[in-house]
Amino acid sequence: MATYAIEGIEPTELCARTLGRIERELQEAGWTRSDAKSAALVLNVIDPERPKSFRRRSRTTYVAGLCELPGEPDLPSTYPLLVRSLSNIVLAATEEGVWFTTMERGFYLVPGELAEHLLPLAGARLVIDNEFRTDLEEELWAGDEVSASVRDAGRAIDALGLLPAPFPIEELLDERDLRHVRLLYGIGGLSYGNLSARKDERRFWMSASGVDKSNLEVPGRDILLVSDFDADRGVIVLSVPPTVEPRRVSVDAIEHWMIYQEHPDVGAILHVHGWIDGIPSTELNFPCGSEELALAVSAALAREPDPAHAVIGLHNHGITATGESLPEILQRIGERIRPQVPMTV
Repeated sequence: MATYAIEGIEPTELCARTLGRIERELQEAGWTRSDAKSAALVLNVIDPERPKSFRRRSRTTYVAGLCELPGEPDLPSTYPLLVRSLSNIVLAATEEGVWFTTMERGFYLVPGELAEHLLPLAGARLVIDNEFRTDLEEELWAGDEVSASVRDAGRAIDALGLLPAPFPIEELLDERDLRHVRLLYGIGGLSYGNLSARKDERRFWMSASGVDKSNLEVPGRDILLVSDFDADRGVIVLSVPPTVEPRRVSVDAIEHWMIYQEHPDVGAILHVHGWIDGIPSTELNFPCGSEELALAVSAALAREPDPAHAVIGLHNHGITATGESLPEILQRIGERIRPQVPMTV
């Protein structure tokens, strides 16, 4: 049974009305209120001046921080609250509706049904656990021409000016909050985006999580070989050399895995937090690393005339492009990418 809980400080009048709306919509959708220790969704009312986090008992608990701001909500005012309250999403209540802010850069106004937009995000299944197996063939310990193509493409992406971030995160957060982002969300050097290239029918080389894409140097650490996916456990399996301390693979590995498995003609995949006008897009901004996002992108690719050479928009987030190789993708779309991602409900 799907359950939710309400925690935090005493809500303002506006927050209380917003909570009432969300509760009614949740209950109409079949959710029931429960103790916060066991709830799948926690609505945590926070003070924007001194936001306190809700201590999760389970990593699968989805926390929505709810507040009312003294002025008109904007990204500079809501994004720091996301980090300081350790929330998955921040909901800023206004008379016009509720502004949603997510770590993946979503910032948009929802004037109507709130649960309709919140529940798909809260119920998403994250596939971010890694299993490292020291079974990588010795001839691949130093990499190969495929891993080298990932390294070179990382440098090319950096030259496009799309990295290290799609928006000035260092201008939105102070140094303390930046340290929290690096520690809690695994963003090293404030580097977003990921890229991969197919090794063979089942395996592919992929950039590690949170690394500077212009400095993908060490196979098994900065570039990892994804060799399997354990669907029952929701675990990405990586083959690594025994001589290297591996980093975690990008959280979007599940998306790349599904694309490679379902579209065998795809030779490489590039994901950046930019945009290309006129492309098809997913309908919701599912969390990075979720199975739902992977399924949505793969399904959108299947509807394209040529899935092996396509660009799919990730709602309020960025793009995923497929191609025969990373150089081919960059040549085809590099000049068309713009850094600003449009924000829509």
